[in-house]
Parts: sequence; structure tokens; C-alpha cells
Amino acid sequence: MANEVRTWLVERTYSDDEQNIIILVYATPDGTRYHRKERSLTSFESDVRDTYAAVDVPEDELGRVADEETRESYAAAATEMAESHKPTDTV
Repeated sequence: MANEVRTWLVERTYSDDEQNIIILVYATPDGTRYHRKERSLTSFESDVRDTYAAVDVPEDELGRVADEETRESYAAAATEMAESHKPTDTV
């Protein structure tokens, strides 16, 4: 089993390609790695699919952030989220 890495919610956007899809991006505090989740908006109507401030992701499921500007943005957002929320807070 791969080691898990704590990632923090850094971005929540709506898909331009498909209706009713929300894209959640979680990143490491240094902004160098990320994990992307796609969810149907209709799933938010039930209380089963909460969005958490942080999720632990298997290391082999993390992507690398290619450009410096995005790394800096993700690092700032992840740090802010970590300082203002517990990992299990719903956001």
C-alpha cells in the first residue's frame, strides 16, 4: 500500500465541458503535488458526500504541479486552509 499524503482543498471550480460537475483540487502544503476529484453537483444534495478541508491521498495518486505560479498559489491556499480548518471540517 502506498504512503498517504495529507492534501488541502485549494480550488473548487465548475467544469466548462460538462454540466453539473464540480472539480475539487487538493494540494500539498508546499504546492508541488496535487490531487483532482470530479463530482456531480447532484451528489451534494445528500449529506453523504461532504467536501472536507483535507484528504489523505495515496502518494502514487498525486500529480506534480508543473509551473511555479500554480505551485505558489496552491501553497498559499493550502497553508491558509490548514491554518483555519481541521482536516475533517466540511467546507
